[in-house]
Amino acid sequence: MIRALLTGTFVSVLLGWLGTFVVTRKMSFIGDGIAHASLAGIALAILLGWAPIPTAVVLASIIAVIIYFLEKKTNISSDMAIALMLTTGMAIGIILLHFYQGYQPELISYLFGNILTINTYDMWSIVIIGLMVLVVLLVFYRKILFSTFDPIGAYLSGSRVWVFDLLLYVSTAVVIILSIKLVGVILVSSLLVTPSAIAKMFVRSFKSFTLLTIIFSVSIVLFGLISSYYLDLPSGATIILTGTVLFILAYFFKLFVKVFKR
Repeated sequence: MIRALLTGTFVSVLLGWLGTFVVTRKMSFIGDGIAHASLAGIALAILLGWAPIPTAVVLASIIAVIIYFLEKKTNISSDMAIALMLTTGMAIGIILLHFYQGYQPELISYLFGNILTINTYDMWSIVIIGLMVLVVLLVFYRKILFSTFDPIGAYLSGSRVWVFDLLLYVSTAVVIILSIKLVGVILVSSLLVTPSAIAKMFVRSFKSFTLLTIIFSVSIVLFGLISSYYLDLPSGATIILTGTVLFILAYFFKLFVKVFKR
């Protein structure tokens, strides 16, 4: 449980931070695409006896790069590129799992999430890889922010916009993989988007948007995890439903405040 709380808090900070960029750029579907496509990497790792998280991180990074170049270098739209990689990765994963004989309980934890199954190796893998992403975000934050809000201005100023776009895509892909044990392949995109959707109702600047999103993300994960423990419910689904309930409460609170002001 201690490993779960520590890992969940760390991953939720990264998800909250990246979620602000994902929502602002209107690329929420990328979470689903990369998470589902990463099934191929997880299946390959399980089949060959490799470490699933590092293997899936490498494959997800490659998928993110392919999605970026399909978007920017062809006339394929963003949703088409993501859908193509999603279905291809899922298909490869299903075929690879066909060659695995017997029941694989670890695979179920990756599909639906079970943070309580995180062992010491998983925890340190998530922390070390996550710290690398955190360093990238801290070092290139202003560049990524500039290319998010004014890509033309960033290009004219001499900034290599494509480099920072790729960094954002790959960082998002890596953090999605790190959070798969938290909520699972099927539900991970919700945790990337929901905290940002809640925070967006109450902020007027991007700085406060980022800070509030991280706070909501950490709160959702911790409250959902503790609730799942005491209620004996699946951790991934409980975390996501916690976010949904918080979103509904925030919406009605915002509505009530608006009506009261009138």
